[in-house]
Amino acid sequence: MYKHILLAVDFSANTENIVTRAIEVVNQNGAKLSLVHILDNIPMPDTSYGTIISLGDESDNLLLEQEKNNLTMLGEKLNVPDNQRWLIWGTPKDEITTLAAQESVDLIVIGSHARHGLALLLGSTASGVLHHAPCDVLAVKLPHD
Repeated sequence: MYKHILLAVDFSANTENIVTRAIEVVNQNGAKLSLVHILDNIPMPDTSYGTIISLGDESDNLLLEQEKNNLTMLGEKLNVPDNQRWLIWGTPKDEITTLAAQESVDLIVIGSHARHGLALLLGSTASGVLHHAPCDVLAVKLPHD
């Protein structure tokens, strides 16, 4: 049985599919749910506290504020306490696997697109997490965009 599940979200069009699968596993196991969103597509904000972004502090960066709002809304929808929600700037596979180890997570739930050609050779976030995670990984297969 899983006791602590980390749901990694990117707020793409397929986020709801991943959330649905994570909630199924949480309910089947009576597990605690945590959320993480990795900021890898916007410049690193100027913070005095490192790469973990405070959800309570406001910034002038509109993209950052939108990502914080997305995570806050999802956390409230899923009843995930504030202290189990992380917004981290960095490389997704590295930050997700590091957080999973720090928080004693025993399952990571993440979306995965089928990769072909060059994308397969370069890898994906889900593949990187799968190969570096300190725990089980549920890669939810997503439809093609």
